[in-house]
Amino acid sequence: MTEEESTPEKPKVHMKMKVGSIEFEIDCREDQVQEIVEKVLSSVTAYASKPVPQLEPQASQPSSIRAETCRGIIEKLWAEEWFAESRSLNDVDKEMTRIGYHYDRTAIAHVLLDMVRDSILTREGKTKRYFYTQKRPPNPS
Repeated sequence: MTEEESTPEKPKVHMKMKVGSIEFEIDCREDQVQEIVEKVLSSVTAYASKPVPQLEPQASQPSSIRAETCRGIIEKLWAEEWFAESRSLNDVDKEMTRIGYHYDRTAIAHVLLDMVRDSILTREGKTKRYFYTQKRPPNPS
């Protein structure tokens, strides 16, 4: 038998530690705990002592405000007179996807119906085959 085979395996240790906002876990043998913890703490201390890079504020640009809600996006299309010609639900969905917005078609259909009720758009056609058209032009700014 070699010396390693005759020596019993040291017990394993699992530790969770939190220093400030940094959390870490350590798995090691019992005889390694002090060395590993000291290394981790010195690394955390070195990391915490580094200056945090400051972001420079960017000058606000006069570009239009990005519409985030489904209704806001469709109203923006309306304001741009995109609904000057009749559009189907599929057309609206494709246009919103093209400009980078992905909403469920039922949400889009709901907004279109609300805009019909608000007398912004008109709706013609049969159930599930409606076409939406601009009822009134946007107010000039």
